[in-house]
Amino acid sequence: MKSSRGFTIVELLIVVVILAGASVLFFVQKSQVESAARDTARKTAINAMYYGLEEVYYKQNQAYPRTITSEILPSVDPDLFTDPNDVRINESDSNYRYEGTNCSGDTCKSYTLRTILENEADFIKESRND
Repeated sequence: MKSSRGFTIVELLIVVVILAGASVLFFVQKSQVESAARDTARKTAINAMYYGLEEVYYKQNQAYPRTITSEILPSVDPDLFTDPNDVRINESDSNYRYEGTNCSGDTCKSYTLRTILENEADFIKESRND
């Protein structure tokens, strides 16, 4: 009886196919997890700006600003005014938008704050006080 060592071509092909399938699954899942993380970061930034506007700025000024920046909202981390693509709020390619409404001069009675998400509909916050 002759004994052989090693693997057959079929066994090696099966292992290669299994590894290739696992690699594809890994990269697909990794992409989805990264996308969800970017969406979470966007929502966190919009919520921080929203609460800065409502709980700090409005209480001090009884109105909302026409535009927002880190100087206007010093209670909000300045890094949050830049989206995950490193574009500042209200720049042409930014995922973040602030739109003051019912404005007179530099003050507004209301606003809409939004971000474009990758996996869901736009995330929108509107002023509490109209």
